[in-house]
Amino acid sequence: MKIVIIGGTGLIGSKTAERLRKKGHDVIAAAPKTGVNTLTGEGLAEALKNTEVVIDLANSPSFEDKAVLEFFQTAGKNLMAAEIEAGVKHHVALSIVGTDRLPDSGYLRAKVAQEKIIRAAGVPYTIVRSTQFMEFLGGIAQEGTVGNTARLSTGSLQPIASDDVADFVTDAALAAPTNGIVEICGPERARLCDFAARYLKAIGDSRTVIADPDAPYFGTKLEDGSLVSDNQPRIGRIGFDDWFATAPRK
Repeated sequence: MKIVIIGGTGLIGSKTAERLRKKGHDVIAAAPKTGVNTLTGEGLAEALKNTEVVIDLANSPSFEDKAVLEFFQTAGKNLMAAEIEAGVKHHVALSIVGTDRLPDSGYLRAKVAQEKIIRAAGVPYTIVRSTQFMEFLGGIAQEGTVGNTARLSTGSLQPIASDDVADFVTDAALAAPTNGIVEICGPERARLCDFAARYLKAIGDSRTVIADPDAPYFGTKLEDGSLVSDNQPRIGRIGFDDWFATAPRK
């Protein structure tokens, strides 16, 4: 069948497109650089002709509170309207575990708004909420770094490898719509500060990690269960050590 991946040239999109093509599906990797822009509506109608499944993996180019909210609201409304017009049978969106538990985060408030648009549109859907990607552990450490010290939250983290995310998104796209939420996470749970310390040690980084319950996580304070799932999540197969052994180094 024809499947359009919005954000199909990004980290998860490119991996998902590869998996779906190997299964014999006609996949369109849609992104502004390929002439499809959900924010402006450019190229949407043409891309969605005869499409059965749309996978929305697009992300805002700006994480500033107002800009990210405008992106997800505008892009979401444009995309859902185009899907209704095209007769799309299944909308799959990638979201984040804990979106509705951290209202102080402008980014997560925007993801909540995106999910509301999806649910209200009337297109059969599946929302895949994922925990943080292992590929972002370096960025998490950097966010709390001053000098040679990284002060990081003690809230729990259960990071997932992007390959596992792509597998789960592929599975969701090929299954019947759930009209609900599926949560996915990695196989290991530990404190955020401990995962970051483990990552820094693995790359030979000398920064000292300080565990601080009050340390902000991208502008918001974490409770212990803010970013993890106990809602019968689907568990990835790739642990930190296996991921790190094959992860590309920058």
